[in-house]
Amino acid sequence: MRKDIYTEDYLRKLGLNDRQIRAVLYVKEKGRIGNKEYQELFGVSKPTASRELDSLVKKGILTRIGATGRGTCYVLEGSKES
Repeated sequence: MRKDIYTEDYLRKLGLNDRQIRAVLYVKEKGRIGNKEYQELFGVSKPTASRELDSLVKKGILTRIGATGRGTCYVLEGSKES
């Protein structure tokens, strides 16, 4: 069994903001998150949600499933769904 490296302390050291940290913890619990979900959970605009989710993808924390549009969601990098 792999050790879970995505602790709040580790994520903070990566320079993530509070919303991004909470999003990663949310994905750990629920398995995935979509842009609309991110907007609703954190009260941010679509461009902000997109920018922050893209940042998590670039840092190798999340993987995007789907190209664009409604079906797109984000899962933890290396999860069974990615």
